[in-house]
Amino acid sequence: MRISVIGCGYLGAVHAACMAELGHDVVGVDVDAAKVEALAAGKPSFYEPGLPELLTRALATGRLRFTTDISEAADASAHFVCVGTPQRRGEFAADMTYVDAAVTALAPHLTGRNLVIGKSTVPVGTAQRLAAQLRDGGTDGQDVVLAWNPEFLREGHAVHDTLHPDRLVYGVPEGPDGEWARSVLDEVYATALGDDTPLVVTGYSTAELVKVSANAFLATKISFINAMAEVCEISNADVTQLADAIGFDDRIGRKFLGAGLGFGGGCLPKDIRAFMARAGELGADQALAFLKEVDAINMRRRTRMVELAREVCGGSLIGQRIAVLGAAFKPLSDDIRDSPALNVAAQIQLQGASVVVTDPAALENAQRAWPDLSYAPDAQTACQGADAVLLLTEWQDYRDLDPAALAGVVRQRRMLDGRNALDPQRWRDAGWTYRALGRPRA
Repeated sequence: MRISVIGCGYLGAVHAACMAELGHDVVGVDVDAAKVEALAAGKPSFYEPGLPELLTRALATGRLRFTTDISEAADASAHFVCVGTPQRRGEFAADMTYVDAAVTALAPHLTGRNLVIGKSTVPVGTAQRLAAQLRDGGTDGQDVVLAWNPEFLREGHAVHDTLHPDRLVYGVPEGPDGEWARSVLDEVYATALGDDTPLVVTGYSTAELVKVSANAFLATKISFINAMAEVCEISNADVTQLADAIGFDDRIGRKFLGAGLGFGGGCLPKDIRAFMARAGELGADQALAFLKEVDAINMRRRTRMVELAREVCGGSLIGQRIAVLGAAFKPLSDDIRDSPALNVAAQIQLQGASVVVTDPAALENAQRAWPDLSYAPDAQTACQGADAVLLLTEWQDYRDLDPAALAGVVRQRRMLDGRNALDPQRWRDAGWTYRALGRPRA
């Protein structure tokens, strides 16, 4: 099938490459000429394991190309809208500028029967509005149907999640148009459906709510265990053992019960805020009022990490040298949007410490966004002469650090584990003071 992908950022670049891998003829369209040039050379502008190799392979087949000219999407019959929906400046609501612009730019180039497929995470009601816009603003000879097909990518696992999704959701209109839209999407996802991937076919509103509801639930689960971590610190209990114990209950499960510094990135924080904002617009603000506390708990973890660093350093951070291991909001990513690690690093520096940050993938992005911090290429260099070491992004490189070897480069053996990723006894046996959020002092 001939497919266009409008917007070639994180979601769009991955989707375009994966669709070509599945045998479709794909054109990726983006307004950023530098991004298009890099993708055409097989070089994405972000870190995602497996994507460069996939791009190179797909480009070599001739089934994948990238352009800034949206008119080149005209030959496709299925058009995926994959642009971002960031948080509006100064508000909780989602900024729909890019989605609206993509649909408006695409519409004049559609002739005959076409399916426009939204994948962006949007406020409920967006699909109905865009469907009406495409229908009412069409020209003679146009027959455009809109579907909504939310994405469920995990950064660091996006290629796998696209090629082997854990579920597919189609939001389609009622009647013959909906049946046709489903048939087109079935052809697009024939490989996944052949592997018995669960499929939910529903209306626009439900499809739009799936992603934000999932993110709200995951954020709630993370903040729940972090709230328990606050109680554990006061009562000298161990939040990791608590999570293990309640996680054996199959109604609860252990996943996403990792207490620590909390969530960040470009999805969970802005999605739960946009969800609250949209609920308010619909008159259902009380239904999602609990998400305010979910957000607040998450932000408190950052403050608590700064307090813990100050406590370990004798009550003051002035003049202390602090090594921060991690800049990305999560491992296997170079995404620093709303990064808890960088937020904590900046707060500590404001309190008078000298902070050195390292990360396996996100240093370049961090340096651009936070130029006042200092950076080092690796953990050994970052920890030279450190009075405390903070593990704030749980990269495997940092999980595998040898506490005895690292002891030879620091000034003070103080490890603060912001992700509960290390073995406390191993570090204490090597002479380190080990502290972590939600765990006993010793």
